[in-house]
Amino acid sequence: MCGRYYVDDETAREIEKIIRQVNDKLIAEDKLIAEREVYPSAMAPVIVAKNKRLAAEEYRWGFPHFDPDKKSVIFNARSESVMDKRMFKESILHRRCIIPATGFYEWNKDKDKFFFRSKNNQVLLFAGFYSRFEKEDRFIILTTQANESMVKIHDRMPLILEPEEVEQWIFEDVATESILRKKPKELDREIKGQMSLFDY
Repeated sequence: MCGRYYVDDETAREIEKIIRQVNDKLIAEDKLIAEREVYPSAMAPVIVAKNKRLAAEEYRWGFPHFDPDKKSVIFNARSESVMDKRMFKESILHRRCIIPATGFYEWNKDKDKFFFRSKNNQVLLFAGFYSRFEKEDRFIILTTQANESMVKIHDRMPLILEPEEVEQWIFEDVATESILRKKPKELDREIKGQMSLFDY
Protein backbone atom coordinates (compact mmCIF):
# COMPACT_ATOMS: atom_id res chain seq x y z
CA MET A 1 0.00 0.00 0.00
CA CYS A 2 1.26 3.44 -0.93
CA GLY A 3 4.35 2.15 -2.70
CA ARG A 4 4.73 5.26 -4.81
CA TYR A 5 3.90 8.93 -4.39
CA TYR A 6 4.45 12.18 -6.27
CA VAL A 7 5.92 15.58 -5.50
CA ASP A 8 6.10 18.74 -7.60
CA ASP A 9 7.26 22.35 -7.37
CA GLU A 10 4.09 23.35 -5.55
CA THR A 11 4.89 20.79 -2.86
CA ALA A 12 8.25 22.47 -2.35
CA ARG A 13 6.58 25.85 -1.92
CA GLU A 14 4.10 24.39 0.57
CA ILE A 15 6.92 22.98 2.69
CA GLU A 16 8.48 26.43 2.77
CA LYS A 17 5.13 27.91 3.76
CA ILE A 18 4.58 25.41 6.60
CA ILE A 19 7.99 26.01 8.09
CA ARG A 20 7.77 29.78 7.62
CA GLN A 21 4.36 29.96 9.30
CA VAL A 22 5.34 27.82 12.26
CA ASN A 23 8.93 28.87 12.84
CA ASP A 24 9.69 31.78 10.49
CA LYS A 25 12.31 29.61 8.81
CA LEU A 26 12.77 28.96 5.08
CA ILE A 27 14.21 25.91 3.42
CA ALA A 28 17.63 26.51 1.87
CA GLU A 29 17.79 26.66 -1.92
CA ASP A 30 19.39 23.22 -2.19
CA LYS A 31 16.53 21.61 -0.28
CA LEU A 32 13.82 22.49 -2.80
CA ILE A 33 12.03 19.48 -4.24
CA ALA A 34 12.44 18.37 -7.82
CA GLU A 35 9.26 17.21 -9.54
CA ARG A 36 9.26 13.42 -9.56
CA GLU A 37 7.65 10.15 -8.53
CA VAL A 38 9.12 8.75 -5.34
CA TYR A 39 9.74 5.01 -4.92
CA PRO A 40 10.82 2.93 -1.91
CA SER A 41 14.61 3.19 -1.35
CA ALA A 42 14.71 6.66 -2.99
CA MET A 43 15.78 9.85 -1.23
CA ALA A 44 12.84 12.14 -0.48
CA PRO A 45 12.03 15.31 1.49
CA VAL A 46 10.75 15.05 5.05
CA ILE A 47 9.91 17.55 7.79
CA VAL A 48 11.54 16.78 11.14
CA ALA A 49 12.44 18.48 14.42
CA LYS A 50 15.92 20.00 14.63
CA ASN A 51 16.87 21.95 17.75
CA LYS A 52 13.18 22.28 18.68
CA ARG A 53 12.33 23.80 15.30
CA LEU A 54 10.92 22.37 12.08
CA ALA A 55 13.47 21.59 9.40
CA ALA A 56 13.37 20.06 5.93
CA GLU A 57 15.75 17.18 5.27
CA GLU A 58 16.20 14.48 2.65
CA TYR A 59 16.03 10.93 4.02
CA ARG A 60 15.79 7.55 2.33
CA TRP A 61 12.37 5.90 2.13
CA GLY A 62 12.31 2.51 3.84
CA PHE A 63 14.03 0.66 6.69
CA PRO A 64 16.37 -2.20 5.78
CA HIS A 65 14.54 -5.51 5.95
CA PHE A 66 15.07 -7.50 9.16
CA ASP A 67 15.78 -10.54 6.96
CA PRO A 68 19.26 -9.84 5.52
CA ASP A 69 18.54 -12.15 2.58
CA LYS A 70 15.75 -9.86 1.36
CA LYS A 71 16.75 -6.91 -0.83
CA SER A 72 13.43 -5.10 -0.36
CA VAL A 73 12.87 -2.42 2.27
CA ILE A 74 10.08 -1.97 4.81
CA PHE A 75 8.42 1.24 3.67
CA ASN A 76 5.02 1.26 5.47
CA ALA A 77 3.79 0.51 8.99
CA ARG A 78 0.24 0.13 10.31
CA SER A 79 -0.80 2.97 12.60
CA GLU A 80 -3.00 0.63 14.62
CA SER A 81 -0.14 -1.66 15.68
CA VAL A 82 3.03 0.41 15.28
CA MET A 83 3.33 1.03 19.03
CA ASP A 84 3.42 -2.73 19.61
CA LYS A 85 6.28 -3.40 17.21
CA ARG A 86 9.70 -3.53 18.82
CA MET A 87 11.36 -2.49 15.56
CA PHE A 88 9.27 0.70 15.37
CA LYS A 89 8.33 1.74 18.91
CA GLU A 90 11.41 3.80 19.78
CA SER A 91 11.16 5.72 16.51
CA ILE A 92 7.43 6.42 16.75
CA LEU A 93 7.91 7.70 20.29
CA HIS A 94 10.91 9.94 19.62
CA ARG A 95 11.60 10.36 15.88
CA ARG A 96 8.39 11.32 14.13
CA CYS A 97 8.41 13.06 10.76
CA ILE A 98 6.07 14.31 8.05
CA ILE A 99 6.37 13.32 4.41
CA PRO A 100 4.90 15.95 2.03
CA ALA A 101 3.42 14.81 -1.28
CA THR A 102 1.33 16.18 -4.11
CA GLY A 103 -0.54 12.87 -4.17
CA PHE A 104 -0.03 9.12 -4.22
CA TYR A 105 -0.76 6.14 -6.45
CA GLU A 106 -2.65 2.95 -5.73
CA TRP A 107 -3.70 -0.05 -7.80
CA ASN A 108 -6.93 -2.03 -7.56
CA LYS A 109 -7.28 -5.79 -8.02
CA ASP A 110 -7.47 -5.34 -11.81
CA LYS A 111 -4.17 -3.44 -11.68
CA ASP A 112 -5.81 -0.18 -12.69
CA LYS A 113 -3.64 2.70 -11.51
CA PHE A 114 -5.30 5.54 -9.55
CA PHE A 115 -3.92 8.88 -8.40
CA PHE A 116 -5.18 10.34 -5.11
CA ARG A 117 -4.84 13.96 -4.03
CA SER A 118 -6.56 16.41 -1.67
CA LYS A 119 -9.90 17.87 -2.73
CA ASN A 120 -8.54 21.44 -2.53
CA ASN A 121 -5.23 20.61 -4.25
CA GLN A 122 -3.24 21.23 -1.08
CA VAL A 123 -0.13 19.23 -0.32
CA LEU A 124 -0.76 15.96 1.49
CA LEU A 125 1.15 15.51 4.75
CA PHE A 126 1.84 11.85 5.51
CA ALA A 127 2.60 10.92 9.11
CA GLY A 128 5.79 8.92 9.47
CA PHE A 129 8.84 8.21 11.58
CA TYR A 130 12.52 7.66 11.00
CA SER A 131 15.63 5.99 12.36
CA ARG A 132 19.32 5.80 11.56
CA PHE A 133 20.93 2.85 9.81
CA GLU A 134 24.66 2.80 9.00
CA LYS A 135 25.02 6.60 9.21
CA GLU A 136 21.92 7.21 7.09
CA ASP A 137 18.47 8.39 8.21
CA ARG A 138 15.56 6.40 6.77
CA PHE A 139 11.81 6.94 7.10
CA ILE A 140 8.60 4.92 7.01
CA ILE A 141 5.10 6.12 6.06
CA LEU A 142 2.27 5.19 8.40
CA THR A 143 -0.91 3.70 6.95
CA THR A 144 -4.44 3.40 8.29
CA GLN A 145 -7.77 1.88 7.27
CA ALA A 146 -9.07 3.26 3.99
CA ASN A 147 -11.82 5.89 4.11
CA GLU A 148 -14.77 6.11 1.72
CA SER A 149 -12.77 7.75 -1.06
CA MET A 150 -10.21 4.93 -1.01
CA VAL A 151 -11.88 1.71 0.13
CA LYS A 152 -13.09 0.56 -3.32
CA ILE A 153 -9.49 0.65 -4.58
CA HIS A 154 -7.53 -0.57 -1.55
CA ASP A 155 -8.19 -1.29 2.12
CA ARG A 156 -5.24 0.82 3.35
CA MET A 157 -4.16 4.43 2.84
CA PRO A 158 -1.52 6.82 4.23
CA LEU A 159 -2.20 8.42 7.61
CA ILE A 160 -2.69 12.02 6.41
CA LEU A 161 -2.27 14.99 8.75
CA GLU A 162 -3.92 18.39 8.55
CA PRO A 163 -1.70 21.53 8.61
CA GLU A 164 -2.82 22.31 12.17
CA GLU A 165 -1.54 18.90 13.29
CA VAL A 166 2.04 19.45 12.09
CA GLU A 167 3.44 20.75 15.37
CA GLN A 168 1.46 18.22 17.42
CA TRP A 169 2.80 15.28 15.46
CA ILE A 170 6.40 16.46 15.45
CA PHE A 171 6.71 17.92 18.95
CA GLU A 172 3.93 16.72 21.25
CA ASP A 173 4.48 13.16 22.46
CA VAL A 174 1.14 13.11 24.28
CA ALA A 175 -0.71 13.61 20.98
CA THR A 176 0.90 10.66 19.23
CA GLU A 177 -1.58 7.93 20.11
CA SER A 178 -4.67 10.01 19.33
CA ILE A 179 -3.27 11.03 15.93
CA LEU A 180 -2.47 7.39 15.18
CA ARG A 181 -6.20 6.67 15.52
CA LYS A 182 -7.44 9.54 13.32
CA LYS A 183 -9.37 9.07 10.08
CA PRO A 184 -8.01 11.04 7.10
CA LYS A 185 -10.27 13.37 5.13
CA GLU A 186 -11.82 12.34 1.83
CA LEU A 187 -9.59 12.55 -1.25
CA ASP A 188 -10.12 13.08 -4.97
CA ARG A 189 -9.08 10.28 -7.30
CA GLU A 190 -8.51 9.84 -11.01
CA ILE A 191 -7.61 6.78 -13.02
CA LYS A 192 -4.19 6.82 -14.66
CA GLY A 193 -4.51 3.68 -16.80
CA GLN A 194 -3.49 0.11 -16.16
CA MET A 195 -0.06 -0.50 -14.77
CA SER A 196 1.59 -2.99 -12.50
CA LEU A 197 3.04 -1.86 -9.18
CA PHE A 198 6.31 -3.42 -10.27
CA ASP A 199 6.61 -1.68 -13.66
CA TYR A 200 9.22 0.88 -12.64
